[in-house]
Amino acid sequence: MNVLGQQRWLLTGLGVIVLTNAIVLSGAALNRIGEPESRLLLSERELALPYAGGSRRANSGLALRLEWRVALDGDSPHNIAYARYERQPDWLDEKRMSDLGFDTRKGAATAEARQAFLRQLSRPALIVFELAGPAWQRALQQARDNADRHAAAAAANRGNREFAEGAKAARAFVVQEEAEHTRLFAIDAGSDAATLRQRYPERNRFLILRGTVRPAERLRDGQWTLAGRLSEIAIEEIHVPYTQRAILDELSSTPQGKPHRPAPRYEVQLAVGQRLEPWIERIARLPDQPPPAGDIGSN
Repeated sequence: MNVLGQQRWLLTGLGVIVLTNAIVLSGAALNRIGEPESRLLLSERELALPYAGGSRRANSGLALRLEWRVALDGDSPHNIAYARYERQPDWLDEKRMSDLGFDTRKGAATAEARQAFLRQLSRPALIVFELAGPAWQRALQQARDNADRHAAAAAANRGNREFAEGAKAARAFVVQEEAEHTRLFAIDAGSDAATLRQRYPERNRFLILRGTVRPAERLRDGQWTLAGRLSEIAIEEIHVPYTQRAILDELSSTPQGKPHRPAPRYEVQLAVGQRLEPWIERIARLPDQPPPAGDIGSN
C-alpha cells in the first residue's frame, strides 16, 4: 500500500473513532436531560469497590459494582448465595413471563413442553429494584428467626459442637445481613417504564434499570412450573468520575479491619437518567462505626 493509501486508512480510522465518541457523548447528554428519572442514596453495600487483586494505577479507570439480589422463600443462610447468583425470584412466574412476551401456551405439564419454553431466546426487560424495603426486611427477619431456632437447638444440646457451630454461623449471618449484605432487591419487571413508575412512584427508593430475562423452570412440591431468571443488568459497573476518586482511592489503599465485620465506609448519590442509564453524582465518606452488636467473633 502506498503512502496515500495509508493516509486514507488512517483518516478513515480516526473518523470512525471520532464518530463513535460523538455518539456515546450525545447519548450520555440525552440521558441527563432534565431531572433524573430516579435518584437514590446507596452505600458501599450496594455499590462496591472492585475485588482486591493486584495494584491499580492512579490513572486507570475505576468503576463501582452494583450489588443486588432477589428474595426467596426459606430461612437458610445459603439462600442468599442462591438468590445472588441464580437470581430466579418467586415473583418471576409463568404469568409474568407471558406478560414479558414469552410463549407459555404449552404450559409445564410435560418435559417436551418445558424444553420448548426453555429454548426461547432471552428478552430485554425493565427491572425494578427496591432499596431497604419490605423485601430486605423480610430477609433480615428470616435471618433472625433462623438464628433463634439455632440458638434454641444449641441450648437444648449443650456440649454438642455441631449445634454450637450452627448457632454461631446463624448469628454471624444476622450480623452480615444487618451491616454488610446489599439491601437492593429486584422486585418486579415489565416492558413499559411509565407503567412501572406509576406502580412504584417513590423515585428515591425504587430504581428502574434495563436488564435481560431468560426462561427457566421451577420444581416445587413435586410440581413443575414455568418461570424466569434475571440474566443480567445492562449496566452493573458504574464509572467513577475522576473528581470523585480521592475518597475511594484512599479507602482502597487502607486495610478494612477484621474480616466479616465491615461497616459501609462511603455513600453514593446515584442518578438514573431518561435512558435508564445510571451515573454517580456524589460520593461521601461515612464516619467510622463500631462493629454491630452480636459480633461473630463473640462466643
